[in-house]
Amino acid sequence: MKNGVKDPKILSAYEKAAIEGVDPRCIPQRLIGSVPIGDEIVYPNYPQEDNVNWKFLYNRQTNFLPGRACEEYLDGIDLLNFSPDRIPALKDLSKIFSETTGWQVARVPGLIESNDFFELLRKKVFPSTDYIRKENELDYTPAPDCFHDMFGHMPLITNKNFASFYQSFGEAALNAKGMDSKFLETFHWFTVEFGLIKNPAGMRIYGAGILSSNEEVQHSLSDVVEVVDFDVEKIINQDYDVWHLQPILFAIQSFEELESGFKDWTKSKKLIN
Repeated sequence: MKNGVKDPKILSAYEKAAIEGVDPRCIPQRLIGSVPIGDEIVYPNYPQEDNVNWKFLYNRQTNFLPGRACEEYLDGIDLLNFSPDRIPALKDLSKIFSETTGWQVARVPGLIESNDFFELLRKKVFPSTDYIRKENELDYTPAPDCFHDMFGHMPLITNKNFASFYQSFGEAALNAKGMDSKFLETFHWFTVEFGLIKNPAGMRIYGAGILSSNEEVQHSLSDVVEVVDFDVEKIINQDYDVWHLQPILFAIQSFEELESGFKDWTKSKKLIN
């Protein structure tokens, strides 16, 4: 960083997009003070339109899950007791996390700055929005919303291997500097957001960015996508664009491989003990 300006080489994809003025909602916000966690979270007085939008998105995406989403994700969907008729309460989801993997949920105002995000992950707290996209963005929104956070991310946090990996990710990211920070941001994109997993029944999806997107669910398992075996060095050096369907994806063999492979790499970089 020079004169308060980051080296363009280490900017995240969202930071680049914000500079280019693509969408102001993609400019990360810095958290000021504490955020409500678990039982502290007040359930919003959602207008009917919001619950209608949740129901549309929920029903559309669940229709695509059989034969596409991985079993660990589907198990998480069952544990979280989602209903198509009502946006879930963050404090209720937080209780389920506490009982399954020891995590909690925090309510955040939108896309938050990386250090705030990583600090929450390190503490085993998942930051989630509680507002939902509007009708004109049902097919696609570049900004975070509670459908992406709840439906996309949260089911896998009930999985112990994934939850352990994610906590380690927060710890490593807080210790990373320079290109290591950029590498971790890329790793997060190709695993947490756009990861695939191989199982005996075939290729399946676990990435939240795919599972919460109508287009990506159908696109990710199609013949036009190049799928590369999980390799940390290949992942961290792969370019990507947040605004387009992903042409290259990476596939793990198991969540144990994701957890151990990530920890081995971060230990070699002295990012975690």
